Amino acid sequence: MCGIVGFLAKSNVVPFLVSGLRRLEYRGYDSAGIAILGADSALQMTKTAGRIDNLEEKLDNSSKPFTGNNGIGHTRWATHGEPTTRNSHPHLNNDDSIALVHNGVIENYAPLRDELITEGYSFRSETDTEVIVHLLDREMRNAGLLGNQEEPLDAKQLSEVLQSTFAQLRGAFGLAILLRDHPDLLIAARRSSPLLVGKSADEYFIASDASALAGYAEEVVQLSDHEVAIISRESGLHLFHRDAGRIEAQGKALDQEVADLELGDFPHYMLKEIFEQPKSVEAAIRGRLDWDNATTRLGGLRLLPGKLRNTGQFIFSACGTSWHAAQVAEYQIEALSRIPVEVEYASELRYRNPPITRDAIFVAMTQSGETADTLAAMREMQRKGYPVLAINNVVGSTIAEESDGGVYLHAGPEIGVASTKAFTSQCTVTALLAIYLGRLRHLSHEFGEKALNQLQMLPEKISTALECAGEVERIAKKYADCDNFLYLGRQFNFPTALEGALKLKEISYIHAEGCPAAEMKHGPIALIEKNTPSVFIMPQGGVYEKTLANAEEIKARGGPVIAIAEEGDTKTKTVADEVVYVPEISSFLQPILSVVPLQLLAYYIAIERGCDVDKPRNLAKSVTVE
Repeated sequence: MCGIVGFLAKSNVVPFLVSGLRRLEYRGYDSAGIAILGADSALQMTKTAGRIDNLEEKLDNSSKPFTGNNGIGHTRWATHGEPTTRNSHPHLNNDDSIALVHNGVIENYAPLRDELITEGYSFRSETDTEVIVHLLDREMRNAGLLGNQEEPLDAKQLSEVLQSTFAQLRGAFGLAILLRDHPDLLIAARRSSPLLVGKSADEYFIASDASALAGYAEEVVQLSDHEVAIISRESGLHLFHRDAGRIEAQGKALDQEVADLELGDFPHYMLKEIFEQPKSVEAAIRGRLDWDNATTRLGGLRLLPGKLRNTGQFIFSACGTSWHAAQVAEYQIEALSRIPVEVEYASELRYRNPPITRDAIFVAMTQSGETADTLAAMREMQRKGYPVLAINNVVGSTIAEESDGGVYLHAGPEIGVASTKAFTSQCTVTALLAIYLGRLRHLSHEFGEKALNQLQMLPEKISTALECAGEVERIAKKYADCDNFLYLGRQFNFPTALEGALKLKEISYIHAEGCPAAEMKHGPIALIEKNTPSVFIMPQGGVYEKTLANAEEIKARGGPVIAIAEEGDTKTKTVADEVVYVPEISSFLQPILSVVPLQLLAYYIAIERGCDVDKPRNLAKSVTVE
């Protein structure tokens, strides 16, 4: 991983490759490179550790101009080998006739590498990826497809050789490939790592994310697992599946706009997306409130109401921020529908065999729809015969396509690596689901109407919550030098505490820990001292007084207290050193408002500490490796 672009064009492809890689910067990376083919069949390559700025500098200072009308590019997030220039992509075979870029992980690379070395292949990197290019070299030579540039390659024969190569690989890959002897061919292949082919007039693009293609491609073809795309300048796109052979490409219009990917007046994507939350939550609600029946409308579930009403258990599975949203869902669904909910880390569930009721329903929660661990957990549950639903943001993603039904967030592109608007949209969608399930079982018409009213007011109340930005910035400057934070909440806002701590860790590199406020006295209270602030999420509710008492315990030990409280609360400021107010709302929606100042706190502390907010170190936006 982490980003792939490719372009078979009429003109110089370098500007697009660099632009496309810049569009993919948000996914996280530590090196970048490109390879191009010109009319003279010369293969040129340059790559470097560090940022795309470094790559552009190398291109500008090259003694020979980089020009060609066929090329591939890559941003790498290191999995095997340090983030160095020699480990960055593209990788070449030994006679430099094949160039290849790769997202994913090859699990059996070590024995394949040993095998290829005994056959005379030499390796220039420490990566698992280089195994693929040498393996492809071997298989193409055995089939007589390398070293003969006079004869055009037969697409069907080439696809068979590619599939025989990939059959020897265990793991995940998205690949873009150039062949020096066939400069009018561009190849893409996929297994468990997203890849698209875009088309505009008679030019073709490859990308691992549609954002790279906005403003360039008119339509896209989403590759499925075990598919190979062979793109010819002369005959266009040929699509082959491992089992079905030649298949018809199903293109669709690209629905991303360039404006969605631009910063506008904001200094960072993260801040832009925090302030987009009134609109993104409104989009999650739009068309889904059924006022006549005092319930919600979720047509994408594609399960009969009786199936949902009679289920004995929901199993939510997710990673990172989505796991926190799933925990909010547990509180929402159990409170409103009385259906038991279990929340599992996807990376753990895929290797566990927990007792699950026969009538359970599995829900995969993911922003990208491509998270490798979540996808693997979902497939495991499908193999066991459970209905599978997806809550995700990306239309046409693998998890969306393979699930039995689900709900899209409609949050728009989320560029910032640290998720913000996806979290609040996920919590909004799970609130819709909780109301729907509750009305199927026991909730009254009157309660349903009240819940819909609360949902309808949510976007406006998020806008009000965002007015705290100036106050939060002041607080951030005061505590930015602290190296440890505690985040504490109860009930619906315990997951909010976890999410607030995660945001601070992700972008400011400060150690932060979230826990239930009452559990603080069972261990974490040992951390309390004057330079360890405690952030309490304490809106009004059934445990407000007890949470206030927990804050008193912190104050008694000299720890600073920052509180997120509801408007009109006069008690909290008698205990807390700092209070940030958010509007009042029903308890099952409180996390959506309470998290807003926590997102802003993480952002402003990171800015104060000079951190790269949109590109935090070591992180990737969509983790497509285990």
